[in-house]
Amino acid sequence: MKLDGRSAIVTGGAKGIGLAIVRRLAAEGARVMIADNDEAAGAAAVESLSGTGEVLFTATDVSERLDVHNLVAKTVDAFGSINALVNNAGIVHAADFLDLEEADFDRVLAVNLKSVFLCGQAVARHMVKQIEKGEAPGSIVNMSSINDTFAIANQVPYSVSKGGVSQMTKVMALSLAQYGIRVNAIGPGSIMTDMLASVADNPDVRTRILSRTPLGRLGEPSEIASVAAFLLSADSSYVTGQTIYADGGRLPLNYTVPVKE
Repeated sequence: MKLDGRSAIVTGGAKGIGLAIVRRLAAEGARVMIADNDEAAGAAAVESLSGTGEVLFTATDVSERLDVHNLVAKTVDAFGSINALVNNAGIVHAADFLDLEEADFDRVLAVNLKSVFLCGQAVARHMVKQIEKGEAPGSIVNMSSINDTFAIANQVPYSVSKGGVSQMTKVMALSLAQYGIRVNAIGPGSIMTDMLASVADNPDVRTRILSRTPLGRLGEPSEIASVAAFLLSADSSYVTGQTIYADGGRLPLNYTVPVKE
């Protein structure tokens, strides 16, 4: 198992892509702490993964510094170390640019971007202490999006936050390279989470999504989890500062593609 003996934190790990990542990391031998603000979903996630590996849950608001420090402390108490971090927590808020409220802009940026700074810094500081004691460097994965490059007119703070995540990834990677800590990001395309499933059942919406996806299908959360496992493992030991786009070929596409009925 590629992550045997390592311990990881996955923010936003109670549902969707985050839960798929938790499941994959646990299957690869990692001990995993789920950090999420949904306590019911967190408890259900731990229950669903019983027998898979050592998976725990800590209720966390990742946009709050004290919550993040509590998360790190609880993870160290439980596992003894932190070797991996996946900054996956994220929210959206739809509003036209002229109608967007400042509070909603701030809220999305706090969860999607500020949390990457708070969690990344707190975990990296602990990793450096571990390295000074002779332990191997760890790895950090940030969840970006193809919307770090594209933009959606009524998703202003989300698009802005994901652009920030990709740039934050580069800055973190350069800053932490001296310690051997690697930092990369994943940029998913259209992934079949509960959120997308709620609209993808509409034939017109599904056709529109697939018309911009050369592989001709929606992605699965497990496929993003596979990329995360790769970036956290020794298989990617010379990869840092990169964003890997798991998007079915959407990002390079200039025109739409035919959709099979």
